[in-house]
Formats: sequence, C-alpha cells, structure tokens
Amino acid sequence: MGGQVSVIVGHLTAAELSAEWRLYGEGMPNTLDFRDLGEGIGDATAVLRNNAASAGLDAPVPTCPGWTVRDLVTHQGLIHRWATANVRGEEPRPDAEVEAEAAASVDLLEWLDDGLVDLLNALAAASEDLDVQFFLFDAPPPRQAWTRRQCHETTIHAVDAMAAKLGRAPRSDELWFSPALARDGIDELLLGFAPRPKYGPRRPEPAEIAITTDDGLGAWTVSLTPDGCTARVGASDTAGTRVTGSARGLYAGLWNRGRSYTVTGDAAVLESFLEQLRVSW
Repeated sequence: MGGQVSVIVGHLTAAELSAEWRLYGEGMPNTLDFRDLGEGIGDATAVLRNNAASAGLDAPVPTCPGWTVRDLVTHQGLIHRWATANVRGEEPRPDAEVEAEAAASVDLLEWLDDGLVDLLNALAAASEDLDVQFFLFDAPPPRQAWTRRQCHETTIHAVDAMAAKLGRAPRSDELWFSPALARDGIDELLLGFAPRPKYGPRRPEPAEIAITTDDGLGAWTVSLTPDGCTARVGASDTAGTRVTGSARGLYAGLWNRGRSYTVTGDAAVLESFLEQLRVSW
C-alpha cells in the first residue's frame, strides 16, 4: 500500500502497546455490551465488503485521500489480524508480510472474511478476565476493550467503503449503525484517543468545545490548553465552541468522515482539534 494516510484509524507495534498499556481509565467505560460490539464488527465488515464489491477494488476512497478500495480492504484485513494476535497474546506478523499475503490472495474479499472469522473466534474464546495489553485511556477490561476497538475500527472503514461507492462521504441518514453504537464510538474517541500524548491536540490559548447529541444520547467537553487535551462527559456551559448533531452524524464527523453537525461559536477551534486528532496508522 501507499504511504501514511492521515485519516486512517491506526494500530500500534508491540513496543508502543507496552509503553501505553491501559487496563482502566478514570472515566466512563464503554456503553455497549460484548455481544453488541461483536455484532457491530460483523455488521460493519458486511457493509465494507458489499460496498467494496460494488465500487470495485480500484475505485478511489474520497475519505482516505490517495487510497483505493484495494488499499482499504487490505488495511482492514491487516488490522483484524493484528488485533487477533494481540487478543491471543501473540506477536503480530509484520505489516509487509500480511500485505504481501493480501496481494497474493485469489479473492481479496474472501481474505477479508477469513480475518474476520479468526478475529471473532479469538474474541469469543477469550475469557472475561483476559490479561493482555491495551493502549487507550478510559478503557474497559481488555477483552471488552479489544472488541470495542475493532467494532469502531471496522465501522469507520465501512463508512470509507460507502464513500468509495457514493463518490462522497455518506450523510448521517445513510449510515446503517445504531445511534447507541455511535454514542459509544464518540466516547472512545474523545475519552480514549484524544488525550493520548501521540496526538495531544493543543492550543496556545485555552479553549473548550462542548459536543452534544440532539437525540439525547450524551454530551462531552474537550478542553484544549498549550499542554494538551483533556475530555470529560457532560457539556460545559461556558464553552466557546459548541457542536450539535445526531449521534451518528457526530461520530462520523469527529472521525473526519463528513460534517453532519452544526457549529456555533468559534468554529476554528473545532477544525484545529479535528485536524490534530487525525489518527494515522
């Protein structure tokens, strides 16, 4: 595949996982149960697969500039295999080896399916008290955390596959996943990814962003300072930037997949935050 793409959800090496291991955070655990998250992985892979087949493997992906559908499918299959190894306590295979396997496969979409089945089997076989490393703040126990991460990883990339078919980012009313899944994904992004030193969104002058779902599924506040970023559940009354939208629209938008939300106040603060939070792999 090509070089680093700034809108692609990332993965970590074993060394990075060791450096950033988190079993629990100080905030709220995820809001979906293990079964719902597992179903979310399967549903999103089906959406990704169907839209990839319809668009064609050589089609460009508007939400991942520079990538084709082939790159997208290869990346998702690689990430499923990487997560499976971590759940099993194994060392993941080198990216180049997995990418070469994908390139040599007779049917890339079947290769994607094979990785999905292996991932779901690994998660189903894992004990509830699984003791392996995980890398996000505000994380539930590892089995749940890995299932949650792969649910949202695959969901966002299925949105990318829809974009390849449509030729644009899909609107929130075109998305298949539930508002509850979207709410959980916003929680993971803001409380798990945003505070990590690897990204560390910041501003020279302190600022707050209040993010509120208009379908009653929650609110958050992101605080930006010269030293970094913190996030918490609940919308600040004094935030200078306010973002409102459906849970699905906010979820896709905060992952830089379209802009299905309304901003009042200083929109530049939000744009700077989203630009700095582009997760790369």
